[in-house]
This record gives sequence, structure tokens and C-alpha cells, in this order.
Amino acid sequence: MERKKNKLREIISKGEVALGTCVYSFSPAVIELAGFCGLDFCRIDNEHAWRQDESAENLLKGASVADIVPLLRIDKDNPYLVRKALEAGAGGVIVPHVNTAAEAQAIVEAAKFPPKGKRGYGGLCFSGQWGANAGVDWMEWSDEETLVIPMIEDVHAIPHIDEIMSVEGLDGVFFGPADFSISAGIPLQTGHEKVMDALKLTVEASRKHGKFVIYGAKYPWWDDVHKVKELGVQAIEIGHDVTILSTVWKKTIQSIRN
Repeated sequence: MERKKNKLREIISKGEVALGTCVYSFSPAVIELAGFCGLDFCRIDNEHAWRQDESAENLLKGASVADIVPLLRIDKDNPYLVRKALEAGAGGVIVPHVNTAAEAQAIVEAAKFPPKGKRGYGGLCFSGQWGANAGVDWMEWSDEETLVIPMIEDVHAIPHIDEIMSVEGLDGVFFGPADFSISAGIPLQTGHEKVMDALKLTVEASRKHGKFVIYGAKYPWWDDVHKVKELGVQAIEIGHDVTILSTVWKKTIQSIRN
């Protein structure tokens, strides 16, 4: 059975900008709708919106129906969560607060089978089609098509950004402006010069090493999207499901009542 190419990687490799969103609600309907509306990828948050049941698996399966690449954000320093995410069907893993090349290398090793990494074999999973098609070709496909994406969201990461980007097997990074602004002493001032300068350095390093940068745009999304596109960001997240709902509801209610 032919396996799909990673849509997010394909879009970026063509020089196009990929658009996505983030799901906090753990509703399969939301991630399916995101795909049906034409978004290319979706970050499923399991760092702050923490679940330890089948909720994440249901979202990953929903993503496969809607042709949207699911990126599962997991906790840091847990290689077993990397493996579990990929076995469950994640198109890639996002790991928060990565500040050094050694930390990035550890994620790659957890995500890749030997000799590229240290991932253990477990083909009786959704990604391996429950063992029906989980041979060497599946292992090779997983190594090639699933994405390893550390998050750059601390000032301590920037002096090491070139080394981080040079790690073989790393596909790109997710720049987190909110946490970075807090780390820089300017809480939630995501458009501040310090944040934008760090983003520029991250993009420059990504280009040098053939990697990509994902960025979470802030409301009003269309303005922020155009701004970071000009900086060279190749994948942009447009809001979160819950913030999109709250923004639209608040503005609609205010408009009607006024």
C-alpha cells in the first residue's frame, strides 16, 4: 500500500508558504474542518492542553481523513513520547524549550530508527497500519517523512541557533514568540524588536542549513502573517481553535450590542 508524502514538507520544498492552526480543544471535528477548509498542517497541543488518553490518537486519525499534517507537541526530555507520537500517526513531533544542539540531537535519536537514531521498533500501531504493512519500508518511510521540530522560545537558544540548525535529521524549528518574549524580559510583547531580531537570526540559520521555520501568528492574523512571510518564515500557524472562537464571538457580541 502506497504511503503518503508529508504534505508540509512538500509545500515548503516548492518554496511555498504552508498555513496551519493549533488545536487545544481535542475535538476531531475541528482538525477535520481545518483540513477541509484548506489548511496544510495542525499543531496538536499536548504540552499545556495535556491528555493521557486516546484523545490525541483520535485527532491524529481525523487528520488523516482531512489531508492535514498533524504535528503533536509533547513534553520535553521524554524520548518515549516521541516514539509514541509517531506510532500513533503524527506527521511530526514538536518539542518545547530546546536550547542546544545536544537537546535537538536527542529528539532526532528518539524519532529515527537505527542507524540514524535509537527508536525501538513497534509496528502494531496506526502508523504501521496495525502490523499489516509495518516492514522495513514503513521504517524507511517514517524516517524520511515524519518531521522533527524543536521549539526555539528562550533567549538562551539564540547563541546556539546555528549549531541547532546544523543537526542532521532535524527538519525545522518552531519559533515561539510568546515564551521568547517572557524569556527576554518583555512579557507578551511579541512584536518587540528583541523578538523580531531573534526570529530573523533563526530564519537566517534555517536558510543556511536547509531547514524551515514555523511561526505562530498573533491576532490580527493576516497582518502578522504578511509580516513574518517577508522575513522568510515558511510555515505559519493562524491562531488556535479556542482563540479563534473567542475572538469571533467577542467581536460579534460587541457589534450586535453596540
